[in-house]
Amino acid sequence: MPCDFNSQVQVTKEVRDYLKKPTFDNWQWDDPEMMILLRQMFLDLGLTTKFNIDMETLHLWLFEIYKHYNDVPFHNFKHCFMVTQMMYGMCCLIDLPNKLDDLDILTLITSAICHDLDHPGYNNAYQINARTELALRYNDISPLENHHCSVAFEILERQECNILRNLNRDEFKRLREGVIRCILATDMAKHNEVLKAFRSIVDGFDFANKDNKAMMMMIVMKVADISNEARPMEVAVPWLDCLLEEFFNQSDLEKLEGLPVAPFMDRDKVTKPSSQIGFIKFVLLPLFEALGELFPVITDDIIVPVRKALDYYTDMQNALEEEKKRKEAEKCEANLSGLVPPRNDSRPKQNGVVQ
Repeated sequence: MPCDFNSQVQVTKEVRDYLKKPTFDNWQWDDPEMMILLRQMFLDLGLTTKFNIDMETLHLWLFEIYKHYNDVPFHNFKHCFMVTQMMYGMCCLIDLPNKLDDLDILTLITSAICHDLDHPGYNNAYQINARTELALRYNDISPLENHHCSVAFEILERQECNILRNLNRDEFKRLREGVIRCILATDMAKHNEVLKAFRSIVDGFDFANKDNKAMMMMIVMKVADISNEARPMEVAVPWLDCLLEEFFNQSDLEKLEGLPVAPFMDRDKVTKPSSQIGFIKFVLLPLFEALGELFPVITDDIIVPVRKALDYYTDMQNALEEEKKRKEAEKCEANLSGLVPPRNDSRPKQNGVVQ
C-alpha cells in the first residue's frame, strides 16, 4: 500500500463524531482510511498545532507505524487503530484535555498507536519459554512491551518521521518516559500490581500529583488496550475470533516444540464463553470499574456494555452445557437400548398368537 495521504481528503462531521464513540466499528474501514482517521485525531485534539507537527512528517510517521505492524490475526494494525480510537474516545468522554496538559494527551495517543509495534503474534510466555532473541535481549522482563517501545523510538529517530522534533529536551524526556511507562503497563503479567497501585490512590486522587497522574494514564492505556468487550457484540465477537486464532496458532506451535501450553490458549480446551467469562469477571470489570470510580461518566458507555458481554457469554456457556447434557443423555439412552437384545421368538404361531 503506497503512502498516499491526500491532503484534500476531508472527514465529515458525522464520521468525526462517530470516531469519538466506543461503538465505533472498525470492520467498515480499510487500512488507508484508518490512517486518515488517525490523522484526524491529531487534528481534532489540536496536537499538530500545539506541537508544530508538519503534516508530511505526520503522514510518513503513520505510514511507518503501519508498516511495522505485522500480518498476524490479532495484534495487527487494525488492533493498533482500535486501541487508539478507544483512547481518543475516552479523552473526549472523560474530557481529559481539560484534566491533563497537552503533552500528556500526546503521550497517551502516541502510546496507543505504538503499543504493539512489530508484535510477532506469540506472547511473552512463548518468548521466554522458547528462549527467543527478544527474551534474551530483555532478560525475560516484558520482552514484547520493551520491544514495542524500542521500535517506536527507532522510528522517531528518523528525521522524516520525527513528529516530536519540535519538542524541547525536557518535553521529549517527559514524553519518552510516559510512553515507555504506558506501554510497559500493557504487560498483563503486571496487571494486578498496576491495578492495586491505582486502587490505593483513587479515593484521594490529585491531578496535581505527578505520580497520581502517571498511574491514571497507565490505567487508561490498559483500558484502551483490552476494551473490545465494551463494544457492540457485532464488533467484539469478530475480534474474539481473531484473538482465539492467534492463541491457537501459538499453542499449536508450543505443542510441536514441546513447550508449556496455557489452557486458555489450547484449541482442545477453549470455547468462546470459557475464554471470556473469567477474563471479564476477574480482569476487565475490576479494571474498568476502578477507572469508573474516578470517572463515573464512563459507566454507561464502557462499563455497562462489558457487563452485558458477561451476560451474553454466560448465556452462551449455559446453552452449551445444556446441549452437552442433552447429547450425553441421548448417548446414554442409545447405549442402554443396545444392551437389550431384540426378541427372537421362534415358537409356532397361530393367527398371530404364540402357542
